[in-house]
Amino acid sequence: MTLTTSIVVRAEDTSGNDVDEKVQQARWPARSTPPVWDQTCSGRDRTWARLTTPPFVLDDYNKQNARTQGLKLLLDWLGTFPGETWQDRWMASGADTAGWQWRSVPGSWIHSTCHTDYHHEILLRAVTTAIGADMLRPSPAWFVTCRIPRATLVSDLTAAGRGDGFAELAATFDADLMVSTTASNRCLSRTASIVGAKGGTIADIVPGDVLEFLDVEAAIRGNGIGATRLFYRSLHSLGVFGTQVPATLPELRSPGQKSPEQLIDRYSIACRSIRDLLVEYLCERQPAVDYSTLVRLAGLLGKLFWSDLEHHNPGIASLRLSPEVTDAWKQRLRTVTTRTRTPGGEIVETTSPRLDYFGVLVAVRALYLDLAQWALEDPARWGPWVAPCPISGSEIDRRKEKRHRKSRMDTRTRERLPVLPVLVRSVAKRRTEAAALLAAAQQTPLGDQFTVDGQTLIRSRTKEKTPGKLWAHDPDTGQRRDLAREEAHAFWAFAAVEVLRATGIRIEELSELSHHSLIQYRLPTTGEVVPLLQIAPSKTDAERLLLVSPELADVLSLIIRRIRGADGAVPQVAVLDLHERTWSNPAPLLFQRCLGSENQAIGPRAIREMLTAALSATGLTEPSTGRPLRCTPHDFRRMFITDAILNGLPPHIAQVIAGHRDINVTMGYKAVYPDEAIQAHHAFLARRRALRPTDEYRVPTDAEWGEFLGHFERRKVSTGTCGRSFGTPCLHEHACIRCPMLWPDPNQRERLVEIRDNLHARIIEAEREGWLGEVEGLQISLAAAENKLAQIDRRIHDQTTADLGIPLPPKPPPRTQN
Repeated sequence: MTLTTSIVVRAEDTSGNDVDEKVQQARWPARSTPPVWDQTCSGRDRTWARLTTPPFVLDDYNKQNARTQGLKLLLDWLGTFPGETWQDRWMASGADTAGWQWRSVPGSWIHSTCHTDYHHEILLRAVTTAIGADMLRPSPAWFVTCRIPRATLVSDLTAAGRGDGFAELAATFDADLMVSTTASNRCLSRTASIVGAKGGTIADIVPGDVLEFLDVEAAIRGNGIGATRLFYRSLHSLGVFGTQVPATLPELRSPGQKSPEQLIDRYSIACRSIRDLLVEYLCERQPAVDYSTLVRLAGLLGKLFWSDLEHHNPGIASLRLSPEVTDAWKQRLRTVTTRTRTPGGEIVETTSPRLDYFGVLVAVRALYLDLAQWALEDPARWGPWVAPCPISGSEIDRRKEKRHRKSRMDTRTRERLPVLPVLVRSVAKRRTEAAALLAAAQQTPLGDQFTVDGQTLIRSRTKEKTPGKLWAHDPDTGQRRDLAREEAHAFWAFAAVEVLRATGIRIEELSELSHHSLIQYRLPTTGEVVPLLQIAPSKTDAERLLLVSPELADVLSLIIRRIRGADGAVPQVAVLDLHERTWSNPAPLLFQRCLGSENQAIGPRAIREMLTAALSATGLTEPSTGRPLRCTPHDFRRMFITDAILNGLPPHIAQVIAGHRDINVTMGYKAVYPDEAIQAHHAFLARRRALRPTDEYRVPTDAEWGEFLGHFERRKVSTGTCGRSFGTPCLHEHACIRCPMLWPDPNQRERLVEIRDNLHARIIEAEREGWLGEVEGLQISLAAAENKLAQIDRRIHDQTTADLGIPLPPKPPPRTQN
């Protein structure tokens, strides 16, 4: 039998832009242009008298004479069109909807009346004067395409008494060193366009006006215009929108959580009764599930189940399905077709088994069984929809599927864990090289050539200042590179890899790490202060604490030093929860960066892209396919758990560290190696009688947890800290100087110098006395001591000490008097 394929779109990726735009328009409506207002209703004589008297009169005689002629031509031209107001005549002329060619509309009249190109030009200038005088209010689309000089429009608005706020807005841009001239002019032009299109002044602009103008601009020019966040934030900082409006444009644009009606309506279900049933079903399930589960359930039932049935069985309107319809649907559901575009532009379709096949069956079966159960409690509401379930219990037996999934995940872990050191070295090297390249470019004058690590570049000259960017180009190819951007990507890829591999936290938890996550714990026995990392509740709604290793502390120190502002504080930014579609309160997040002039959280998507780029730079490939090796943030979680348990960490302690509720979940993350299975089997045969499989995986007792914490106390040695794993003895018989696991303490450098000098003296003595057998061992110890000193010197040279401190809670806002 030939399998029928179906092209499937993930529920969360299904287009819902129309719904989102309607939601935003309802939440933040733009001002509508009234049909009439005083200035546009005036007759010709009154309008002429107003436009030819102060404040519309220019000081320069020649310029005023040209303006007067242009205004007369404008009124004559508009007078040829029908309408009760000047706005009506403007709309009737067709210039407002002519787009980029609007200048040719009055140009045709100019040439038909035997006027010259000069008269055409002064008529076009008069349009700006009429807009400033609020005689005309063109549409936002016209302002996007009109190409009117910004300074001219602002000047005319100011002359008409509508320029309040422009000087303050320009001063705000001038005071911010990260705002370029282009971005400043673009924001001022947008502001003037909204004032001209909607009337009033800057103080009258509402958030809906901004959204409307940006949407029109994006539709006409494309989405890559730039400075949109700066535009909104600058108006918000002026207090134009009030305190109840979101502070950033992404928060304003965020549609938030969709209702069950909106989730189902994305799939255009033809049968209204079934559509209403699915909406009611989601409403009934909504209180017991989180939002991400609700979105997934809507996609499984609305898209993969009923929408697919309607597509292949037009007119279907009942949940009572025939065996033929059910079998055909299950057959289509088993495969998914993906379309990819080759480098040559050809679209190739690839069919593969659906990985979530059983998940769809479980959701559909739950729908039928829930309806049957609810019909017993409310027969009038749910009884008419009760029907035999088309999916039997045996069809959703997922034991085999779970074994296959476990095998796939173990294979991924076994392929990636051995190459993790390569990735770590690669990202560290890329960060160092990118930082060196950026530092050299910053010290090089514009137009000069510089060379770092064999790379020769020329510091590029730009027409204007580009804050936050540093351009250089290759002298041979001319390709231009933003070295500041490359250094930032290299650093954050390094930071993400180091934090993920050292903690095993989820990607959502990584993006929500903040300065407040760093806390201190004092060991009750020795009084030593141990740094801890507090992980905010995420998937299991339970917070947990992780011990911070010296290596992780160095990385966190680098991050905090990088993101601190000029005042020494970590900027507070908000982050979007992609699953719940809600924005968090502003917090001093660790993973944040400055884009343009605004600090933004580094979201999960950006982190994944950075990891992909970092892996591509290593040149590693997958053994099975030969394609470039990809590593997701969750792969680091699996590798962390696998490596921890393989090195002796008890599984029930690994469960606590990973934040799992069930020990079986933790063991599911751990990949099993063949040699490990053989060794475990031999150990089981040796102690089979004393084995207690049920007691092995339990919540750790106070004594066991105390032993686990005591391990970190016993790691402290005279010259630093021992990095051996929990539960493992010292393999080097406490010859700490020789041990590669010794993390030398910079404060003990003088002690190491004394040890090195003593070894020198002992070697001289041994050579003099002929103790050749002892010379060899002393030389090994001497090389190890010099290596430890080099490690200390490298750490001191690479970074300075940063006091992480304990962040204070934000001060409450001052109370206002009602």
